[in-house]
Amino acid sequence: MTFSTRITVRGYEIDMLGHVNNTVYFQYGEHARWECLRAAGVSPDDLMKQETAPVVLETTIRYHRELRLGDEVEVTCAFEYGEGKTFAYRQELRRADGKLAAEMTGVAGIMDLRARRLLDDPRARWRELASDPGPLGL
Repeated sequence: MTFSTRITVRGYEIDMLGHVNNTVYFQYGEHARWECLRAAGVSPDDLMKQETAPVVLETTIRYHRELRLGDEVEVTCAFEYGEGKTFAYRQELRRADGKLAAEMTGVAGIMDLRARRLLDDPRARWRELASDPGPLGL
């Protein structure tokens, strides 16, 4: 299952060239991932009570088209699981006309904040935390 959320480009996100600053794409991706967690019933408060947090280990962005002030952007989020302590995420940012503006891929994990180490089996951890694991690809 692929989760998606909409974002409207705001004036303070524009650079001197008139399009969205490259660092804002990271923020859009982060926002969509937190919205995906929220849709699954995972809250930051629940994570903090367990002294855990999702952490990004790597993110790559490929830009295709510029985003400009007022554009409506659909940002998708899909998690992919394998073996081990990490999981992958794939995201697309599409303009309202359906054209791909950017693609993001990354690797993340769930950290034990006391031990400062990644937890084993993030898939099992999300299942424990989520009231609706569907948005998390489970």
